[in-house]
Amino acid sequence: MIDLRGVHKSFGPNQVLRGVDLHVPKGQSMVIIGGSGTGKSVLLKCVLGLVTPDAGTITVDGTDVTRSDRDAFLARFGMLFQGAALFDSLPVWQNVAFRLLRGSLKRPKGQARAIAIDKLQRVGLGPEVADRFPAELSGGMQKRVGLARAIATDPEIIFFDEPTTGLDPIMAGVINDLIREIVVDMGATTMTITHDMTSVRSIADQVAMLHGGQIRWVGAKDAVFDSADPYVTQFVNGLADGPIETLR
Repeated sequence: MIDLRGVHKSFGPNQVLRGVDLHVPKGQSMVIIGGSGTGKSVLLKCVLGLVTPDAGTITVDGTDVTRSDRDAFLARFGMLFQGAALFDSLPVWQNVAFRLLRGSLKRPKGQARAIAIDKLQRVGLGPEVADRFPAELSGGMQKRVGLARAIATDPEIIFFDEPTTGLDPIMAGVINDLIREIVVDMGATTMTITHDMTSVRSIADQVAMLHGGQIRWVGAKDAVFDSADPYVTQFVNGLADGPIETLR
């Protein structure tokens, strides 16, 4: 479904991506791990066409992302942003139905609200939440609203950017379980950025490690915890000593 070949991206003298090769099969959950500042978010932005690579090719379902019709292309995606990224001035249901109230996916207001309430229930939130504002919700509830928004249009591809950041361990587990359940039910292709190895265990089919601007390692979820690669071993075990440089 998603194929990256030789993708490079620099910002001035800062070379962020240095020849990324990655293949994400249709219906699979790919989790990308790696240290802060290694280019994981830049990689997702390149796939979405928000950032143009300096070199290399990125195709989604066989179509070059730089040559696709933008509205039709983006309509295939859902996104759960780090920190949920809800609109404070909009009630919850309008946050969930944001894409259903405008643009090429626009639906009648009543239908959009009904879909929003259905998706809220899908993530464990009742109809009474629909007319509240984000500031009235806990962090975990806001994250669920963000997840409901990500699936509101039944997308083929969903991106998750640090889905459990800022959550306590119990709520993080709830979000991980919801993501896995929803992904399986929808049959969606997903890419997730995370530092949370519990999330990796919960939602991944495949894992890729981005380091030094390249995919250092890729393999099945279970294999990442037994990898002989010293970079992978250091990262997944949170070790201070190893080939990955740390600030002391």
